[in-house]
Amino acid sequence: MALIKRTDLPALVKKMEQGEGEQYKIFLFFGERYLCREAADSLQKSLLGMPAGGGVNGIDGDTEDSGRTLGQIMNFSLLPGLQIFRVTDSRLFHSKSVASAIWSKVEQARVAKKETACRRQLLSFISLAGLSLDDSLTEIDAAQWQTLFGFARPAGNLTWADELLATVTPQKKNAGTGDIAARYVEAFKKGVPPNNILLLTAESVDKRKQFFTFIKKEGVVIDCSVVAGASAAAQKGQKDVLREMVMKSLAGFQKKMAPRAVELLFERVGFHPVAVAMETEKLALYVGDRDLITVEDLEAMVGRTREDALFELTDAFGKQQAARTFVLLHRLLEQGMHSLAILATMRNYLRKMLVFRSLQLGSEPSWQSGMNAGQFQKVYLPALKERGEWNDMLKGHPYALFMTFSKAQEFSCTVLKNWLGLLLKAEYRLKGSPLPPDLVLEELFLTMLKAKRQGS
Repeated sequence: MALIKRTDLPALVKKMEQGEGEQYKIFLFFGERYLCREAADSLQKSLLGMPAGGGVNGIDGDTEDSGRTLGQIMNFSLLPGLQIFRVTDSRLFHSKSVASAIWSKVEQARVAKKETACRRQLLSFISLAGLSLDDSLTEIDAAQWQTLFGFARPAGNLTWADELLATVTPQKKNAGTGDIAARYVEAFKKGVPPNNILLLTAESVDKRKQFFTFIKKEGVVIDCSVVAGASAAAQKGQKDVLREMVMKSLAGFQKKMAPRAVELLFERVGFHPVAVAMETEKLALYVGDRDLITVEDLEAMVGRTREDALFELTDAFGKQQAARTFVLLHRLLEQGMHSLAILATMRNYLRKMLVFRSLQLGSEPSWQSGMNAGQFQKVYLPALKERGEWNDMLKGHPYALFMTFSKAQEFSCTVLKNWLGLLLKAEYRLKGSPLPPDLVLEELFLTMLKAKRQGS
């Protein structure tokens, strides 16, 4: 078999149910965590629905002893039917090549204040180097970090990481699983008991690993990843996945959702499949006997804070997404957001971009286009803080600051100063002109977006 997309899985499952082709013994799902779980659930349901029936042995990758799991797979079961061994968040496909990506997920979860996700990613991270919870990330110096993980040590104090890992319950303290992937390959080459099947899920994988290559050849690898980014293709792919989640959730309740409500749901929740599924279920329960979920239902049940909504607006503007910018602008106005509050948010945003861009143009410390997060946190940010200028704007999580600095390099100081002047003129018009606020703001955003595209 070969690597297949998640959308190709139903066809494969149908063939297996009909007894056509090979009956595979090992499956790997990798990519977006919720999509991996959903795809594995569908395969598991189909396997258990076959005439032989069977049972499932669920195994948490965070606490797994991989050697013990392999021993169970190689044993003949006294129970009838298929025996499915399902390992969630397997670490068998990790290596130093994915360490930087996993650390980025650690920092993103920390910025988003998602403690459970942050802890899970930290456990995966330390397992790459065979560390246990008795080891301290804080005490690992720069040279050791580079050797263990293959990228530069993040700047700042990592005490927070040690403190978070210290909250792991005792039974989870066997973080280092060791690399026994070769033993798995050898075992499956020799043959496992006919009724035993292994299902593995993992967010990050090193595709060069021998075990990955083996499964792609002898088993089935299901790609559940989704293209990230803000390109048209990426946005379309993300929306297609979310729409699938909505339709699947609604089908279970025999409900429908108004097209505009679907789009508004995507805008409010963003690309978070599990959140979209949960919010859809909540809406289906809220409408009771009604078949159609309306925009009014969504407004009542799916909240969005003022800060979240305004952040989305500046994010869309910064990415030059004109259509999204205007949709979000009108949503804010429709929801009662005062036009002057929107202006104030844009003023703060442009002022921050101007300050950061000015700092980047200074001679010391030197800003380099393409600087990575590690260099920024370890060298550039500490040097900036030593200067003692704009320290009030350099507060916050280093990764969040890095993302803002990366955005600032796309602007010129001249353009930013011109835009601040346009904002001041718009404010005078809002306060003293009979023109509707939406027209004033539309003209302002059109002018700024046009100037950015022309580089003026």
